[in-house]
Amino acid sequence: MSESANTTAESMLRDAKEAARVLSVASAASRDNALKAMAEILGQNAAEIVAANAEDLARGVAEGMSEGLQDRLRLTPDRISALSQAIEDIRALADPVGDVVRGMTLPNGLKVSQVRVPFGVVGAIYEARPNVTIDIAALGIKSGNVVVLRGGSQAHATNTVLVSLLREALVRSGLPAAAVTSVDDFGREGAKAMMQGRGMIDVLIPRGSAALIDTVVRESTVPVIETGSGVVHIFVDSSADLTQAVDIIENAKVQRPSVCNAVETVLVHSAVSEELLPPLAERLEQSGVVIHGDERVCGIVPSAVAATKEDWSEEYLSLELAIAVVDSLDEALQHIDQYSTHHTDAILSADMDHAERFLNEVDSASVIVNASTRFTDGGEFGFGAEVGISTQKLHARGPMGLPELTSTKWIVRGQGQVRA
Repeated sequence: MSESANTTAESMLRDAKEAARVLSVASAASRDNALKAMAEILGQNAAEIVAANAEDLARGVAEGMSEGLQDRLRLTPDRISALSQAIEDIRALADPVGDVVRGMTLPNGLKVSQVRVPFGVVGAIYEARPNVTIDIAALGIKSGNVVVLRGGSQAHATNTVLVSLLREALVRSGLPAAAVTSVDDFGREGAKAMMQGRGMIDVLIPRGSAALIDTVVRESTVPVIETGSGVVHIFVDSSADLTQAVDIIENAKVQRPSVCNAVETVLVHSAVSEELLPPLAERLEQSGVVIHGDERVCGIVPSAVAATKEDWSEEYLSLELAIAVVDSLDEALQHIDQYSTHHTDAILSADMDHAERFLNEVDSASVIVNASTRFTDGGEFGFGAEVGISTQKLHARGPMGLPELTSTKWIVRGQGQVRA
C-alpha cells in the first residue's frame, strides 16, 4: 500500500472508531430508526442496485466466474425486497445491549453485574456476497456496532451503491455515516489495512473461500472470529425413512447449491444402498446434479463418476455431490471426523440411540437429525440474518446473530466499601 493510500485507509478506520463512540451510547430507538431508513432506502433504489449488480455479473461472466459464485453475487428485485425485510426482521428483535448476563450481591454489599456491550468496530472481509453487506450492516447497527467492510472486487459496483445508500440512511437518522464504512476502493490493500488495524478494529470476521479465511487468520493482528467452509455431510442410516431421505438430500443439495450449508457428501448405509440409490440418483439427476461415487455407488448408479480421494474434502458449491456406501454408523462417524469442516452434519435415522450417538460424537457447529442441512442459517434460526457461521469454539459457534456481536463488561456498584 502506498503511503497516501495507507493514510487514507487509516483515516477511515479512525473515523469508524470515532463513530463507534457515538453508536455505543445511541438509544435503541435511534438505532431502530436507522434500520427502518435502511430498509426503506433499499426498496426505493432497487433499480439502481440491480443495474450496478448487472455490471458486476457481466464482468464476472467475462472473467469465468463459476455459476455458484454468480448465484451468490446476483441481486434481483425479489432478493432486494428480501434484504429489506431482513433488516425489518432484525429491527424487530430484542436489543441485546445492556442485557444482564448475570448479577449478584456480594456479602460486603457490592452489587455486581455482567452486562452486554457492543464490540465497537466489527470488520468483515468477504467475497462476491452483496447480501452480506446488508446483513452485517443491519446486525451491526442493531447491536450498537460500527462495521468496516471489504466486500471484494467481484461485487465492487454493487457494494459501492449499497454502502452509499446505507450511509445516506444513517445520516437521515442522525447517526454518523462512518458507522458503515467500506475500504473496497483500496482493493487488497484495504483488506491488509483492516487486518493490521489493531486498536481501531475490535474484531474481524472473514467470510468466503477457505483460502480467504486462512489468509485472514494467518495475517491478522486483529482478533478473528473464524468462519469455515462447509464440507457438509448427511448420513443415511439403515433405519431411515428412504422416501423422506430422498426429499431431504435433494433439498440440501439443490435448493441453493452455492451456499455453505448445502450438502457436499452423502454417506449411505450398505443395508439400504441398493434400495435408496436408484431413486435418489434419478431425483438428483433431474436437477442436473453430477454424482461422484465410490466403487459401490458406481456399481449401483451407472451414471456416477468415479470419486477421487479429493472429492471427500471438496466444497463443490455447485450441482455436484459425493456419495459413498458405509457399513456402519461407526464407519460414517470416522469418515465425517476425517473430512468434515465442522460446519453442519446430519443423520437420517429412526434409531434414536444412533441419532443421540451422532449428536454427541460429531464435533460440528450444527448437528441435525432427520432434517435438511439448509436450516443452519441465521434467518432460519430466528436471528433475522447472520454475520457468518462460526466454526471455531471461542465466544461464538454456529450462526452468529446479535448476542454474538457483543462483549460484556462488569459493573460494580458500591457504597464506600474498601477491601480488607
